[in-house]
Amino acid sequence: MRVAINEMHCQGHTMCALSAPELFHFDEDGHAYVESPDVPAGLETKARNAQANCPERAITVED
Repeated sequence: MRVAINEMHCQGHTMCALSAPELFHFDEDGHAYVESPDVPAGLETKARNAQANCPERAITVED
């Protein structure tokens, strides 16, 4: 599974980090990024929850 963030759409609501703090980090402007697009085993549900909870729909999760 892979996860990505459309940086043009992220508004820094931090909902992704509430759902999956292991996957999402923030730059100096408060916008989310992922260090690696590969979702570690066991974090798939958290990645999908982050996608579902993003108010800007900036997160993409692919199997």
